[in-house]
Amino acid sequence: MTHDHDLVLRPTQAQIAAALNPPAGRNGGDLVVETLAGLGATTVFGLPGQHALGMFDALRRSSLRYIGLRVENNAGFAADAYGRITGEAAPLLLSTGPGALTSLAALQEAAAASAPVLAISSQIPTAGLGGGRHGYLHELPDQAASFRGVVKSVHTVRTQSQIPSAIEAAWKSALTVPHGPVWVEIPQDVLLAQTLIPVVTGGDAFPEELPPRPELTAVAADLLSKAARPAIIAGGGVVRSDASGKLRQLAELLQAPVVTTPGGKGAFPWTHPLSLQSWIEDRHTTDFLEDADVLLVVGSGLGELSSNYHTFKPRGRVIQIEADLGKLESNHPALGIHADARLALQALLETVEPVVERARPEAAERVREVLTKVADRIASQELTLEQEVLASVRRALPADSPSFWDMTILAYWAWSAFDAKGPNHMHSAQGAGGLGYGFPAALGAAAADPTRPVLAVSGDGGALYSIAELATARQYDLNVTWLIVDDGGYGILREYMTDAFGEPTATELTRPDYVALAESFGVPGVRTSPETLEADLTKALSTPGPSVVLLPAVLRMFAATHLDSD
Repeated sequence: MTHDHDLVLRPTQAQIAAALNPPAGRNGGDLVVETLAGLGATTVFGLPGQHALGMFDALRRSSLRYIGLRVENNAGFAADAYGRITGEAAPLLLSTGPGALTSLAALQEAAAASAPVLAISSQIPTAGLGGGRHGYLHELPDQAASFRGVVKSVHTVRTQSQIPSAIEAAWKSALTVPHGPVWVEIPQDVLLAQTLIPVVTGGDAFPEELPPRPELTAVAADLLSKAARPAIIAGGGVVRSDASGKLRQLAELLQAPVVTTPGGKGAFPWTHPLSLQSWIEDRHTTDFLEDADVLLVVGSGLGELSSNYHTFKPRGRVIQIEADLGKLESNHPALGIHADARLALQALLETVEPVVERARPEAAERVREVLTKVADRIASQELTLEQEVLASVRRALPADSPSFWDMTILAYWAWSAFDAKGPNHMHSAQGAGGLGYGFPAALGAAAADPTRPVLAVSGDGGALYSIAELATARQYDLNVTWLIVDDGGYGILREYMTDAFGEPTATELTRPDYVALAESFGVPGVRTSPETLEADLTKALSTPGPSVVLLPAVLRMFAATHLDSD
């Protein structure tokens, strides 16, 4: 009796001949790049270093495109965005010690946002491994230990024959839901040594699927079918699993209003009659969701930013669909369904009882009432400048162009008030919350799809993290427009400290002339104003290649509602 798993593809005569006579001059680094190419990778990001030179030497013998950034953390952000845009594992090549450690903040963001990044780092020579303190340059007692609490999986290589299988396993891990960053490390001598191992010609690393348990979706479907006031919270898992269409079908079938989290931007059409948009950081929205008798949470752990800073207290039954097992019921008791959002939503679509629209004619009206209350609350705070700036950005940015937002006041507005115009179009560092994400991430997105202009948005504080990447933008002629909102410091921290202590400390910054600085890199720059922002952004976005638009402006945040009942 023959089983499917017993079947092995037989090599052709040509493959046998090639395997018996591998080309000369290859090293361990060639095994790395050949495996990546065999798995389907086309582009790699990174920064060379002494111990990693074997990998980088091999790049010139491969078909892989290399995008070299100037700081490892920025290379990690670029790989993160490439993974989000393409849905592919984005290779990130790093060197030992300081180079590897500099990528940690980017890998934390990739982990929080479920972005598939395949980080491959060198290590000190094999003779120095084991924590013996031999004094090798860049030596760490246990380099992988610095990454185990950040990445999904760690893969250690000690011989050349381990390289293809380790990278395949890491690739599979990165792309198995929930997506995320993974870590592979290979000693310097293993990368540099000549190899007689045959050329790696393919890879089989299809990610595992995560379907829902049928008994759980049956209960969920029954609850939703019988609900009088169902509502849906859509998180980043809907975007990552490409489940926006199924979400819309289910919402319409149930006549259930939908709100998207900051990570779920674009998962549901902004102007749909059932759309509560993204005003989850608002007491009116929170009250509405608390009143739902059945609340379906898809692809969200209901963390701080998705629960109005943990003030959200649902009174009805909660159904939570989440691919990250650790997030199931981590904040609220629920019917927890450990599954990929797309597969779970499909199962619900096949099981729920359709709701006759006249049975819930009030759903769209209730949505309009909530959005009116939100609009009235914002209008009462005299924030016309902020709303006009955000509206100008939206009008200037083509509907199908992605945008990448740093941790800055305009981005916090965008989490709630910006129409992403579609899934996978708006991205920010709201997962881990580190500065410096916007511009290097936009470069990664432009490398992924050069046919569309990409927008990056930073404050002047966050921009200082990424200035070096103007050289990257120019070197590879990446189609990114960088909007820098210059308010002279860390604007949101200035607000927080003033509110808490009466005056700010350590928030004011001496900064460069960003327009002159951009031009010194050969990147066109323009100083704009709120009145000319739309025209200047439109021109910059329609002109191929990198550009900088500087907006000197002090923006304010809308008042928080998690501090009181408003």
